[in-house]
Amino acid sequence: MNIEDTINSKRINTEGIPSGYYLIGLLSAFENRFQAMADRDMKEISWKQFFAIICINMCVEPPTLKELSEILGSSHQNAKQLLLKLEKKGFVEFVSDENDRRKQRIVLTKYCRRFCMRNDELSARIMTKMFDGIPEKDIQTTIKTITSIEKNLTRED
Repeated sequence: MNIEDTINSKRINTEGIPSGYYLIGLLSAFENRFQAMADRDMKEISWKQFFAIICINMCVEPPTLKELSEILGSSHQNAKQLLLKLEKKGFVEFVSDENDRRKQRIVLTKYCRRFCMRNDELSARIMTKMFDGIPEKDIQTTIKTITSIEKNLTRED
């Protein structure tokens, strides 16, 4: 059952819920549904593991664990567990930083890059389907809204 069907069903009552609360609940439910779908379709790795790979790939230079956990919005411990699983599967490796041997940088392996190439078409299909019929301006508004909410959340008063 999709989110809209759930909301419109007689099983829940959303009347009187402030829009901010409703939005956070909607985002949480969407994330759960998206993760379940992506986990099912990716097969070899989980969506969270794939998201970590995407984030590593976006970095200008291979990130440290601290840098990656900040990008992921995850705790150091959770990011480390995710990376250890990816390392065990042959997707990432830890290498010493050339300028500071105390730092470990996270590098995608050739095996990981081949995996990503094999799954490019699947990812493109999912993204096309997901955003079908949604105007670019609406996507940009959603990005701006979520970014503003997160900024408010992390602001120190």
